[in-house]
Amino acid sequence: MKKKIQYLFLSIPFLLITCIVIAQNKTIHTQVLVVGGTTGGIAAGIQSARSGVNTVIVEQTNWLGGMLTAAGVSCTDGNEDFKSGIWQEFRSALLLHYKRKNLSTGWVSNTCFEPHVGDSIFKSWAAKEKKLSVVYKWYFNKAIIKENKIIGASFVNHTKETLTVYADIIIDATDLGDVFADANCTYDIGTEDSTQSNENIAPGKSNVIQDLTWAATLQDFGKGVDKTITQPKNYNPKNYYCSTIDAPCNAVPYQFNTQKILDYGKLPVTNSSTKYMLNWPAHGNDFYLNVIEHKPIERETLYADAKNQTLGFIYFLQTQLGMKHIGLADEFGSSDQLALMPYNREGRRIKGIVRFNINHIKDPYQYHFYKTGIAVGDYPVDHHHAQYPGKVPPIPFPKIPSYTIPLGALIPEKLNGLIVCEKGISVSNIANGTTRLQPVVLLTGQAAGIAAAWCLKEKKEPRNIDITIVQKELVNNNCYIMPFFDIAPNDKNWKAVQTIGAIGFMKGKGVSEGWSNKTYFYPDSIVYEKELAENINAVFNKQIIETNIDAQQKLTEEKLFSVINTINSYLGSTKNIISENMHQHVISRKEVAATLFNNIDLNRIKKDWFGNITISK
Repeated sequence: MKKKIQYLFLSIPFLLITCIVIAQNKTIHTQVLVVGGTTGGIAAGIQSARSGVNTVIVEQTNWLGGMLTAAGVSCTDGNEDFKSGIWQEFRSALLLHYKRKNLSTGWVSNTCFEPHVGDSIFKSWAAKEKKLSVVYKWYFNKAIIKENKIIGASFVNHTKETLTVYADIIIDATDLGDVFADANCTYDIGTEDSTQSNENIAPGKSNVIQDLTWAATLQDFGKGVDKTITQPKNYNPKNYYCSTIDAPCNAVPYQFNTQKILDYGKLPVTNSSTKYMLNWPAHGNDFYLNVIEHKPIERETLYADAKNQTLGFIYFLQTQLGMKHIGLADEFGSSDQLALMPYNREGRRIKGIVRFNINHIKDPYQYHFYKTGIAVGDYPVDHHHAQYPGKVPPIPFPKIPSYTIPLGALIPEKLNGLIVCEKGISVSNIANGTTRLQPVVLLTGQAAGIAAAWCLKEKKEPRNIDITIVQKELVNNNCYIMPFFDIAPNDKNWKAVQTIGAIGFMKGKGVSEGWSNKTYFYPDSIVYEKELAENINAVFNKQIIETNIDAQQKLTEEKLFSVINTINSYLGSTKNIISENMHQHVISRKEVAATLFNNIDLNRIKKDWFGNITISK
C-alpha cells in the first residue's frame, strides 16, 4: 500500500480524493449527472463543474479516466499536433509528473504514461473542484424518464444497495451507451449499409462490432527472475502463433521480434523499473465479445474469456518466447492484476440530431457540419476485426484529413435532458473508427460539459443550445473547434482563425498523412480577393460580395475593410469602419482572420444544427 500511495500524482493523499460514502437506497439531487467517470465522463464532469454548476459523476470502478486509465490503454492515439483544451492540460500534467520533455517512450504513440498516474491526475483535478462530487463502485441500472425527458438514473452495487440521482441534465458517458439505450433512444450496433449511413462504402448491415482488448501493464523484473503465471483456463498456444517474428507461426509472422513488440507500449516511469502496456492486436490480446445489451453489472462475469485471452498471451510470452522475467505489474490493484475494465472500441451509437459519417470527414466543405464543430481529431479510420469467428463485411478504409465533430452528434434526436459523449455519439460505424480515440473523446467530453452548463444557466434543453455560445466557450478554454494544425493557441491570432474558420469565411486544405492527418490553414500565406468573396457568399447563400474579380487579385487591407462593412450591413449591424487611411498592402491569412474577427458583428451570426447560417436580429 505504501508503494502505491507514493505514486499518486504530486503526492496528493488518497484520502483527499473526492468521494461520497453512500448509505443503502440513497437519493442525490444535483444539476448535472455524468454517468461514467470514463475518458469522456471525467472531462465532462470537470468542465461542467469549472463552468459553475453542481455536478456528480457516478463511476462503476474506483478509478477515473476509463480507457485511458482503468482500461490500461495508456499509450494514446492521435491529436499530437492539437494542443487542445483538457487533452493538452492532461499531457502537461504528465510531463510535469515525469519531469520529461516528451512522452514518446513507446513506438506506438507520442504520449505514453502509467495508468495509475493518469488516474491520480484526474482524481487530483476532481478534488479541486468544489462543485464536483464523484461516487465510485456503482453500476448504471435504469434511466428515469418523465414524459419526454430524462430526469435521473438509478444505480446498483454488488451488495444490492441502490442509489438514485436526479438531475436537470444527464450526460451519458458510459462506454457502451447504456443510458440512452435504457431511455429508449434509437441507436445502432455493428456495421451498416448505405441506406443507414449514407456512405457508398458502407459494408452492409451486421451486428459485428470491433474486437475489444483486456489490457495489462507488464513489468521487467530482471533477468533470472521467474514471474510465470499459472496457465489460464482453455489456454491454446496456437492462438498466439505469428504474434512476433520469434513465435511459432503457421501463416505470416509479424515482422518484429518480441522485445520490439513489448517496446510498442513501453511506458515512462519515475524509478528504475521498466513497464509496458500490453495492448497488442496481431495475434495478441484482442478478443471478439459482444455483451453490449447486457446490464452493466452483469457483464463482469461474461468477460472471463477476454481476460483469459490476455493471460494466455502473457503465459505464451513467458513460456514460449523466453520472457519469464516479464510479469504483471501491480498497477491496478485488482485481484488478477489486469486492467479494471475492457478496452471497448465500439458500443451503441445513438441516433442524434445529426449523424456524422465518413463523407463529412473526407469532404467537410461539401457539407456544413464543420461549422458546428466542438472537438477535433486526426487519426485514420482504424477498425479491429481479426478475432471475429465469422466473416466480417469488408470495409475499405478511406483516407481522411483531420476533422471536427459536430455538436448535433451529441444530442439525441428526440429525448430531452440528455447529452452524449464517449463512443456512443451519433456517428456511422465507419466514422467510429476514428472518433473513438482517447484524445478525441476527452475533447468531446469537455464540450459536453460546457453544453450542459449552458443548458443550466439558460434554463433550456440541449436541443435548444446556442451553438455559437458553446463554440465561443470552447475557444476561450483553448479548445480547437476547427482542425487547423498549423496554428497553435499560443499564437495571438489563433482564436480569430478558429472562429472565422468555423463560420466558413476562410477555409483550410485537408490532406491524408497516415497516422497523423492534417488540415492546413497556411496562416502566413496571402489571401486572394475572389476566394474570400466566394466563401462569404457561400456562407450566406447569397451574393453580397462582387466575385467578378481576377482570381489572382491579392486582398489588400483597404479592400478587406470594405468587405467587412458590406458584411455588417447585410447583418443589419450599425458597425462601420472608415477605410480612408487603410493601406494598400497585403496581409497574411491569419491577419485577415483577426481583422474579420475583431470588426464583424459576430453576435448577429447564428447556426442551426446543420451548420446553416442565420442572422440574429
